[in-house]
Amino acid sequence: MPEPSCDIGLIGLAVMGQNLVLNMNDHGFKVAVFNRTVSKVDDFLSNEAKGTQVQGGHSMEEFIGLLKKPRRVMLMVKAGDTVDQMIDHVLPHLEAGDILIDGGNSLYSDSNRRTKALAEKGILFIGTGVSGGEEGARHGPSIMPGGNPAAWLHVKPIFQAIAARVEDGTPCCDWVGEDGAGHYVKMVHNGIEYGDMQLICEAYDLLQRGLGLKPDELSGVFAEWNKGELDSYLIEISSQIFAKKDEDGAPLVDKILDTAGQKGTGKWTVISALDTGQPVTLIGESVFARCLSALKEERVAASKILEGPAKKADVGDRAAFIEDVRRALYCSKIVSYAQGYMLLRAAGEENKWHLNMGGIALMWRGGCIIRSRFLGKIKEAFEKNAHLTNLLLDNFFSNAVNQYQASWRKAIAHAVEMGVPTPAFSTALAFFDGYRTARLPQNLLQAQRDFFGAHTYERIDQPRGQFFHTNWTGHGGRVSSSTYNV
Repeated sequence: MPEPSCDIGLIGLAVMGQNLVLNMNDHGFKVAVFNRTVSKVDDFLSNEAKGTQVQGGHSMEEFIGLLKKPRRVMLMVKAGDTVDQMIDHVLPHLEAGDILIDGGNSLYSDSNRRTKALAEKGILFIGTGVSGGEEGARHGPSIMPGGNPAAWLHVKPIFQAIAARVEDGTPCCDWVGEDGAGHYVKMVHNGIEYGDMQLICEAYDLLQRGLGLKPDELSGVFAEWNKGELDSYLIEISSQIFAKKDEDGAPLVDKILDTAGQKGTGKWTVISALDTGQPVTLIGESVFARCLSALKEERVAASKILEGPAKKADVGDRAAFIEDVRRALYCSKIVSYAQGYMLLRAAGEENKWHLNMGGIALMWRGGCIIRSRFLGKIKEAFEKNAHLTNLLLDNFFSNAVNQYQASWRKAIAHAVEMGVPTPAFSTALAFFDGYRTARLPQNLLQAQRDFFGAHTYERIDQPRGQFFHTNWTGHGGRVSSSTYNV
């Protein structure tokens, strides 16, 4: 058998796996590949990888035999049970000190479990988020590795070489944190992606229904937006989507069915927000908006029964309305990221991960789906104050929302008058108004809870942590509930 010569091995030759292999090859790394359907190995070597240094294994034993020690094995397979099955398949061929990498969209708690279980066997595990889609994987993704810290130095040269880079050449890849931290950060990234996409869709809906803008006009508006504060990958591709024509010359976007799919990472983000008690409302509404879109037949039936506003709302000056919508989109985007970072902070504290908030923004600055100019400002905010509790409290972001809030409110008011649903715009504004309010009406809620369930309450004229119960009717008992839940 020839001397092992490959720097890393990759299992799973779907499009992301193939493109990562070719990216690694371009950067001078010798890669071995394997696939459960072994015929895909030869097919890849004969086509996409033809003329490269890539080597193929036709059995697990042959594949592992191609790797230099410590062996680095990256899995690019479907999240869930498939990852565990593949780990079980690989493990007998590895030895202490070898590195296993899961590059799929795995649930972070699975990565927590795998890091610990594999460490007991002497295997160093990395769960890494990879963002950027097919193009990013091929030419430079955002990579978010977490897991066993001892593994990082063994994969750092490869990961940082193939990652996207920002203007000064810094790679969009750095160590995120222990256990499932990498996959958690990728999960929140995907949740923010859900929010960004929903916000853009609401801006599109307001412009097409409020002003009657056609796709060609929308393409121009979005191209202009992409030159300023909203400069981002998603705004850029939206402009291109509006410009795309079908074979008959009609705008393709108008022919696409309005039911959205999802793979679960947005839902996971919302579940985690509920578990940690963080009000990540915008991502939640974005997930529910996709769920509502899936009720196509019900919505069509409802549209024939349920009425909207009696008369068409007048949005006034066209240019002013477009600017109001742009500002509403920008402010809502700020809230979305503020909420995402609240969740990262809470999860970091709960799991004892040492998350570098500014570093995460840098990792998202290029290569990934949510890459934008905006993220540079987030990095600057955390460089100024590493203990910043909320992005809305940073001068740059507070000045922006304070300056633009009138437009934000006008855009949503017009949406209400027109009967155009803007769940993400609206919940962002509601969060902003709630967060800036020193006294909310939950004092009444606490009184209600104590009235019907003796759940107790705190008083504004007594120290925090002291709880009181009132016999509201004169007929209740003196005993309060044994548990207190905020």
